[in-house]
Amino acid sequence: MDLSFQRIQFTSDMMPADIIGVNLFNQKTQEFEFHPGPIFANLLLADEINRATPKTQSALLEAMQEGQVTVDRRPLPLPKPFFVFATQNPLEFSGTYPLPESQLDRFTLCISMGYPSREIEEDLMQGGGREKELENIKPVIKRDEILKMQEAVEKIYVSKKIFGFISQLAEKLRQDKRVFIGPSPRALIQLVLCCKAKSYLEERDFVTPDDVWELFIPVMEHRVILKDPTVFTKEVLKEVLENTPTPV
Repeated sequence: MDLSFQRIQFTSDMMPADIIGVNLFNQKTQEFEFHPGPIFANLLLADEINRATPKTQSALLEAMQEGQVTVDRRPLPLPKPFFVFATQNPLEFSGTYPLPESQLDRFTLCISMGYPSREIEEDLMQGGGREKELENIKPVIKRDEILKMQEAVEKIYVSKKIFGFISQLAEKLRQDKRVFIGPSPRALIQLVLCCKAKSYLEERDFVTPDDVWELFIPVMEHRVILKDPTVFTKEVLKEVLENTPTPV
């Protein structure tokens, strides 16, 4: 994509100003000047985000929800489009902090990379990582095209039956005795948006129940918190999905 990109390596001593930016006094002009941080980019990679303290992680909350940051009470818009991608280490690793629920809720999807297949690993070893090939990659889409696609996704039709299906799934999750924190309204909005995007990519102008089935777990798994940490969230979500009548 022909977009600006920034990467932040999160560490335990990082401060919010390292992400957002800071006002510095210019002795020549006798005025404060804002020096933007790496968050001012179209694509932001927050690498090992859970190595930073919750205070620093929370610096992304306003940006991910509002598309802006506030510095000294002054709102500053971020470039459009704006995406945050993050990686995190398992919580069992030393020097990691759990992500606040409010921040987890702002990530649309959560996926696990896992290990590559044996064939791919052998290919990677033979190619030595193939970092040089990245230098030759050319953009296949421009910023204006992405913005037009986002506008088109918003126009995808969602029937009342689909809205009712999603609401029923959320209600069952919230009432489930195994669930400590259920999905928020933001989670439902993001699920609908993801279903619209999937429909658009498959060249449809309407959302189907199959879209909800495919995206329900990836959208909800990191948002729903269970009372018993030994129970797999994915299994609970799958059970709720299977026991909820699917609209025709």
